[in-house]
Amino acid sequence: MHEMSLAEGVLQLIEDAARKDPFKKVTAVWLEIGQLAGVEPEAMAFCFDAVTRGTVAEGARLKIIALPGQGWCAACARTVPMTELFAECPLCGGFPLQVTAGTELRVKELEVS
Repeated sequence: MHEMSLAEGVLQLIEDAARKDPFKKVTAVWLEIGQLAGVEPEAMAFCFDAVTRGTVAEGARLKIIALPGQGWCAACARTVPMTELFAECPLCGGFPLQVTAGTELRVKELEVS
């Protein structure tokens, strides 16, 4: 389950922020996850809860913001929605689509006290 290593990376970012701008507790984390990032939101939430035990982020609410996938179709010269990697263009059936959005995984915001 690669979500565990991703959650550990998120925790590392939080701990780095706590050293840089001292705070005692993280109460909420907003995490942007692209639809094409290959990350299961439920698994990420489970892993985040597990890796934050005993840390400054223990008990923090994880708010997941889902970002849609998008790609550029060279065949019809349009930006189109994508729900999976290596998909055909939903407008013209052309291949390949160049992914332009939806692979993100980033901490957008922290709520701290």
